[in-house]
Amino acid sequence: MNLRSVDLDLNIEELVLTGFPGQNRDRIMQAVRAELERLISEEGVPAAFSRGGELDRLDGGSFQVEPGSSPEEIGIQVARSLYGGLR
Repeated sequence: MNLRSVDLDLNIEELVLTGFPGQNRDRIMQAVRAELERLISEEGVPAAFSRGGELDRLDGGSFQVEPGSSPEEIGIQVARSLYGGLR
């Protein structure tokens, strides 16, 4: 698929993360957005969006976080889980 011909508007209305401190919320969200943009640009638009439309809900599943992980590392893991759920 030619990515230049795809107009994708990614809007995450709510991201629910259980067990993470609230003060890291913005940094995690920024990392999620950046990693999703990177994945879409490098790996392509997931089939779930290739025909247009919206998703009401996406379960990214679960993942293990290493103790001491930065909010940015956590955001990258979240984005990869979400992207995997779209494929």
